[in-house]
Amino acid sequence: MAHLIPTLRRRSSNAVHALVACVAVVGAQPASSADATSSKDEHPQTPADLVEALHTAFGVHHARAVHAKGVILQGTFTPSPEGRQLTTAPAFAGGTLPVTARFSDFTGIPDIPDATGAANPRGFAIKLHVAGGGSLDIVTHSFNGFPTRTSDEFAQLLRSIGTSGDGAAKPTDLDRFLGSHPIAATFLTTQKPPPQSYATSPYFGVNAFGFIDAKGRRHDVRYRFVPAAGEHWLDPAAIKAASPDYLQAEIRKRVASGTIEFTWYAQLAQPGDVLDDPSIAWPESRRLVKLGTVTLTSLDAEQDKTDKGLLFLPGQLPQGIEIDDPMIAMRNAAYPISFGARQ
Repeated sequence: MAHLIPTLRRRSSNAVHALVACVAVVGAQPASSADATSSKDEHPQTPADLVEALHTAFGVHHARAVHAKGVILQGTFTPSPEGRQLTTAPAFAGGTLPVTARFSDFTGIPDIPDATGAANPRGFAIKLHVAGGGSLDIVTHSFNGFPTRTSDEFAQLLRSIGTSGDGAAKPTDLDRFLGSHPIAATFLTTQKPPPQSYATSPYFGVNAFGFIDAKGRRHDVRYRFVPAAGEHWLDPAAIKAASPDYLQAEIRKRVASGTIEFTWYAQLAQPGDVLDDPSIAWPESRRLVKLGTVTLTSLDAEQDKTDKGLLFLPGQLPQGIEIDDPMIAMRNAAYPISFGARQ
């Protein structure tokens, strides 16, 4: 990973270098919890604070504050009968819907090399275009979990990345944060290798939603997208040989020669499963219900124009779906701020 970092530009390169370097040694000499920044010392974060924290970590590039490097595809969503049994939301009522989907790398750096470890987790955002001009937006990433319990803690993590660049005294702010937040350390150190393709990685919706069925019953769920092409990752030799934009090139070639499919599942919570802590994955024994199939059929013809106007609002929900995790409300308020800054 380290040989790719010098290609990153401006002060954000220091932040990513710090992140990669710290990930390599985290756990070797963990800082004590007394040395680490405590969430109790932080004022409650606003949506603007969260966007500012992203810029602190990754720099200001007049692009998306996070998952800046991406590619947009068009396709369809076909709901399953099982989905209609869980929720009355119009997207699952029947009939195929058009979708706009965006695959992306992590960080707010628009030219981050695809094969560097700092580009994990990968993102998969989907906008289902519902009749009448509405949409249902889904935001997922390629790791089953989130580094922190709350948005406030996530902002702390981001600021610690931004202040732990080259020359920062040891232990750095990032060392101290990870020393007292073991789940964040696990998140950073157990990512999969870079995928062979955006189409060969699973994606997880780490925030919980409540699906309300026709009888008024509530089903608490998290989303999961499973690739029809299977799960495939680069080996060390392939990582070393990968071009900076290999994922972009691969997905263009793949969709030009055929369709890309994902099965969309709802993972159902059981009593006792935590609904408002995205850092805790639910057990794999939890039932998966098929919601439908996302089929991507073409590359968007006007990438720059479409991307500039594309905004995903995962908390803007139709009747039949409700928020379980308050982090969704924060994300829904922060994304438009980032959107405005890149216009």
